[in-house]
Amino acid sequence: MAATADVVVAELEAERSPDALAAVRGRLTPDEEAFGVRMGTLFAVAKRHTGLPLAEVVRLLAHPAFEPRMAAMCILDFKARRKRPGHHERGTLARTYLGHHDRITTWDMVDRAAPRVVGLWLVGRDKHLLHDLAVSPEPLRRRTAMTAPLGFLGTDDLEAGFDVAALLCADPDPLVHKPVGIFLKHAAVHDAARVSEFLDEHAGQMKRPVVRLAVEKLGPQVRSRWV
Repeated sequence: MAATADVVVAELEAERSPDALAAVRGRLTPDEEAFGVRMGTLFAVAKRHTGLPLAEVVRLLAHPAFEPRMAAMCILDFKARRKRPGHHERGTLARTYLGHHDRITTWDMVDRAAPRVVGLWLVGRDKHLLHDLAVSPEPLRRRTAMTAPLGFLGTDDLEAGFDVAALLCADPDPLVHKPVGIFLKHAAVHDAARVSEFLDEHAGQMKRPVVRLAVEKLGPQVRSRWV
C-alpha cells in the first residue's frame, strides 16, 4: 500500500489495547480521543513510515485522536535523525512542527520531536524563536522552548540553552520547570562549570525537585552545595 496518513491510522487502530488505553488516558484531557496503543508499538509503526510525505504527516496532525498525532511527531523526529538532512529539509520539518503546535496536546509529543526537529535546525541560527515560545501563555509552547535546546548539546550553541533556562527556571508549571532540570542535567556532561555557575545564580528561584534533577551529573562535592 502507498504511504498515506490513512495507512498509518489503520495500522494504529489495529493495535488497540484496553490496557494501553487506560495508560494513555492518564495524560490526556477527558474529552481527547485515543485508540489505546502501546508506545513501543506506536514508535514501530511510525518508524516504518519515516518516508511518509510531509503533506500526509500534516494529515496525521489533523487527526482528533492522540496516537496519529504522536505518530506524526515520531515521523518528524525520525526524518530529522536521518544522516545529513539538508538545511532546507531541517527548516521544513521545524516549520511543520511549529506551524501545527496547536495539535500538540501532551508533554511527550514535545519531548519526542523538539530536540532534533526544532533544536538541531536552530544550531547556528538566531534563537529569537525560543524566546518567543518561552513567553507564551501556553505551557506546552514554553516546554518546546526549553526542550529544543537539548539539540544544542555538544555544539557551540549550548549557551543559548542556558539563556532559555534562565527565563523559565522559576516557571510554576511542572510541564515547564521540569525540562529546565533535564536540560541542566544533560548540559553538565558538556560543561559542568557552567551548570554550577547557573545554579549559583538561579537555584534559589527553582523548585527543589528541579535542582535535584539539575545536579545529577555533577560530582558529589559540587552537588552537596545545593541538595
